[in-house]
Order: sequence, then C-alpha cells, then structure tokens
Amino acid sequence: MANTSQTPASQADATRVARSNDIIICEGVKKWFGDFQALHGITTSVREGEVVVVFGPSGSGKSTFIRTLNRLEEHDEGTIIIDGVELNNDLRNLEKVRSEVGMVFQQFNLFPHLTVRRNITLALSHVRHFRKAEANETAERLLERVGIPEQIDKYPAQLSGGQQQRVAIARALAMQPKIMLFDEPTSALDPEMIKEVLDVITQLAQSGMTMIVITHEMGFAREVADRFLFFDEGLIVEEGTPQHFFENPQEERTKLFLSQIL
Repeated sequence: MANTSQTPASQADATRVARSNDIIICEGVKKWFGDFQALHGITTSVREGEVVVVFGPSGSGKSTFIRTLNRLEEHDEGTIIIDGVELNNDLRNLEKVRSEVGMVFQQFNLFPHLTVRRNITLALSHVRHFRKAEANETAERLLERVGIPEQIDKYPAQLSGGQQQRVAIARALAMQPKIMLFDEPTSALDPEMIKEVLDVITQLAQSGMTMIVITHEMGFAREVADRFLFFDEGLIVEEGTPQHFFENPQEERTKLFLSQIL
C-alpha cells in the first residue's frame, strides 16, 4: 500500500526525502465534498521532467487530485507545493502557480464563438500582454507543433473532436507552462481520433515536459510514463514503474482493475 492518511511525523519524513528537483510536492492532501471524502491523504511528489500516469476506477479521486494542483478544487487539509510555491489562500501564490500549470480537460472547453487563432491568442493578449503579431506568431507555431496549422482561422464546430483537443493542448502550451495536467484527454473522442491526440502528448513527453496524465489508454501510458499511480477510494493504492504494473503488481485491488482493462 503506497499511501494512506499521513501522520505529522510521516509528513515531516516526506519533506525531508523530497528531492531538490521535485517540482510538485503533496503531503497529506485531503478533500471533502460535504460529507463525502474524495481524497484521504495523498502524499506523493513529481520530479521536474517526469511523466506520471494516474489511473483507477471512476470516482477514485483521480480528477479531484489533479484539480487541486492548480486549485480548481481547494484542498481542505495537507500541503501542496508547486515549483517551490505553496498553494494556499494567498492570491499571489495562486496566480504564480496557475501561470506555470497548464491543463487539458476531457471536454475541450474551447470558446465556440472564437476562431482557433483567437482561442489561443486571447489569454496571451490579456494575461501575458503579448502584442498582436507576437500572439499570432505563437498561435501559428503551436498549431504547427500539434499538427493542424491549416485550421487556424476555423471555428471549433468546424473541427473534429481530435482537432479540437489538439487546439486545447496548443492553447495550454501558449502560456509556457512548466507542468501540464491531462484529465482523460481522449475519453470524449471517437476511437479513430484518439491516436492523433496521444501522438501530440507523446511528443510533449519526449520533449521533457513535466506531466501528470489521467488515462486508461494503457499502451500509450506504458510508452510515455516514468511512473504510474493507481488510485482507488481517494488513496494511492500502489505506485511504481510501468514494468512493475504490467509484470508484477502487488496489491489485489490493482491486479483486479488491470485484469478488467487490459
């Protein structure tokens, strides 16, 4: 069993062993929704440049966990530190963390009334204060990177689901994040569109981007992940390398889940 609710002593131990290149540090993170406890004390860390795949059954706390990392969900107990900045009620800390963490959701969350170009350049203009030419150049470069430069002046409704998700990835990358979070980025796609999105994420992984990816696409996960985290009932039940999970998982709950999806 990798992680359970943490005592103060174990939190201190986790801090002491945290490596200097840990860009994400979580200690005893808990989250409630009313009477329901979604996270039961998550302690883990992610190294700079590491790709971590999170998987587990529906309702296991996966999405809640990664949403706490940019405070889309506020954690109730524990400590979250992103690139040396603690996530707390200090708005300056929140703004700094959000400027460094990009997120791609299951649904594409594009503005339907804006072109692809404007979807990408909007935040660059209003948040980063890029000049129009600079923002346009960034949009063109990122669409080239995700393989759809010809779609720049179309509207989201004119694109396939896979193309929309690639625009969403480009939009997140435009803010030059140090960390990318992916919440089941292919779950809303038709099967034939999944590969084109996974190929883009694979390229990002190979470029050295720090990433946490929630996915059940286990072939892809095995290819890109440095480490797996298996979640169930708000806990990390088991963690290890892809080889560990595919060849020698230890926990019975992990074995049962893998037998159902592989």
